[in-house]
Amino acid sequence: MTRALLLDRFRWVDGHADLWPVFRDAVAFAEVVKALAEPFRDAGVTAVCGIESRGFLLGGAVAVELGVGFAAVRKAAGLFPGEKLTRETDPDYRGLRHVLRMQRSALSPGDRLVLVDDWIETGSQASAVRDLVSEAGAELVGCAVLVDQLDPALRSRFGRLHSLLAKDELPEE
Repeated sequence: MTRALLLDRFRWVDGHADLWPVFRDAVAFAEVVKALAEPFRDAGVTAVCGIESRGFLLGGAVAVELGVGFAAVRKAAGLFPGEKLTRETDPDYRGLRHVLRMQRSALSPGDRLVLVDDWIETGSQASAVRDLVSEAGAELVGCAVLVDQLDPALRSRFGRLHSLLAKDELPEE
């Protein structure tokens, strides 16, 4: 059912994937959040992290679903008070590098996190988040994404990778 909801609301706009209609539909959004959280319910997760912007929406909702807190990962420009952990990503699918930041106080040693985002393609942002989490003494136990386009050779770097759709299941551009 979740796959069908996502596919019904997915579209390509000017060559870009548009997943925003999922957030506008309360039933679809709730179903997606439950499906993203499901594999991690008994994994001892203590927090969910997400990268702005869709990762904030999805991650925050998954954190509520799992009954844990949310740790934000911001890109370079946004206001973020306090001491921060910082990592620069490898190039993404467009060849761009991003500086990702997390408040040092957001995590404690021994925390177990799930990274939630809309799409994983190169794994560059997920790798940077894994490093941020590790620097805080915490552990990234897995990733939950709407769409998986990651090279299979890279999958083991991120713990359990749970996706609702594979990129090749999406309609043609």
